[in-house]
Amino acid sequence: MILNKENLKNISGSKVKKPTAEMLELPEKVIQFGTGVLLRGLPDYFIDQANHQGIFNGRIVVVKTTSKAGADDFSNQDNLYTLCVKGIENGAEVEENMINGSISRVLSATSEWAEILKTAHQPEMKVVISNTTEVGIVKSEDKITDTPPQSFPGKLLAFLHERYKAFNGSEDSGMVIVPTELISDNADKLKEIILDLAIQNKLGWDFENWLKTANHFCKTLVDRIVPGRLPAEAQKSMEDELGYSDGLMIMAEPFRLWAIESASEKVKEILSFASADKGVFIVPSIDKFKELKLRLLNGTHTINCGLAILAGFHTVKEAMADEDFSNHVLKLMQEEIAPVVENEDISKDEAIAFAKSVIDRFSNPFLDHQWHAITLNYTQKLQMRNMPLIRKYYALNNDVPQLTALGIAAYIVFMNVTQEGDQYISTVNGKTFTTQDEFAEVLHGYWKNPETVVDSTLGDRRLWDKNLNNYPGFNAAVKSYVEQLQSKGAKETLSNLHKERTI
Repeated sequence: MILNKENLKNISGSKVKKPTAEMLELPEKVIQFGTGVLLRGLPDYFIDQANHQGIFNGRIVVVKTTSKAGADDFSNQDNLYTLCVKGIENGAEVEENMINGSISRVLSATSEWAEILKTAHQPEMKVVISNTTEVGIVKSEDKITDTPPQSFPGKLLAFLHERYKAFNGSEDSGMVIVPTELISDNADKLKEIILDLAIQNKLGWDFENWLKTANHFCKTLVDRIVPGRLPAEAQKSMEDELGYSDGLMIMAEPFRLWAIESASEKVKEILSFASADKGVFIVPSIDKFKELKLRLLNGTHTINCGLAILAGFHTVKEAMADEDFSNHVLKLMQEEIAPVVENEDISKDEAIAFAKSVIDRFSNPFLDHQWHAITLNYTQKLQMRNMPLIRKYYALNNDVPQLTALGIAAYIVFMNVTQEGDQYISTVNGKTFTTQDEFAEVLHGYWKNPETVVDSTLGDRRLWDKNLNNYPGFNAAVKSYVEQLQSKGAKETLSNLHKERTI
């Protein structure tokens, strides 16, 4: 039995949360550019949750922006799909399955452009959501008369111009535009490109003014791991359990965050789905969410990836199942990261709560996040995510952040690479890893003299944008940890370090 509207009545509601018949008839209020799993696992999830609570009461028209096959999958299932939420939340394992009924139609930009433009004439249509990847928000020279324009900004401009004409440029006809592309200041960049395109297309000052004053371009930050399709065996097991087949079934972790920047009461009113879930925030500034994610999630991943590999762990969940390693990660966040992240916008309690959510996410037994994948551009990530934390820690404590120093030592040991042709290879515990780092050649050169490798690495401003040897005690701590990692191994070094800190 395939998942579709007709078969919904035959699906047991005891194992999966189902949309009601009334929910599947709600008006279209959102146009969404993109069919990707992040959109289906986050914004579409929030809208579906709100519809269940009778709050938003609207559905989504999805614009399929690529020419690859896929729209038929939605059509065959009446745009229904199953979201399986699996992971750890508040220290407990969570599994929840739900059939999402928030999508009304999926239209192909290639073959159904005229139908897409018709949706601009619908009075209830108030929201634009997008995720066209980082390369989607780029400057172009599109003509909006093309069917369709090639770029996402071109398509969006054509839609907005159609709406402007349909409602005679009324202020009330403006849209709330919430891009979720993972680039900094996503909405600001999109707005700038849209305005430039409007000028290029000579759409007139009145339209340009309507774009600026009637529409709300809201910067956003999204955070949820949505791996997409379940592994084949898990998919079959889930379909057997639920009693139907679903070619669109996807998985997501329990943690979810959608921070939307706006101080407008009108925006809050239009995005009423935000009140239905604790994971949505409409706030005057999203900077604190960016800082928490960058330092406590991304920074913790980065400073620990080399150490985890040296300890013999391949996946994040495998490392977190080890008591010494999981305790190390928690102490790092609580003692060395959270205190320096705290500021006038981020309270200590907020930082600690976010740290605990990171522990839950790292411990998710349903995700196979490879440590080696995190070492991509290792040096650059350390510079951006962790170096500011060292500076702030010294400003607060004038002492060595020992757990961070261990992470830097592990980086140096991991980057003891050999050259094979134009590649640099790291060999750890008999296993080889291709090192994709622009400074691999530099570290390879420094390791030719093991006696000075720490001095040279810490002192290279190209790597850190500062001389780390200038921080009192940092060089000695890193040297000590490098020696221990090489002589005793990562696991024993970790164990001994935390034993010393508890005595």
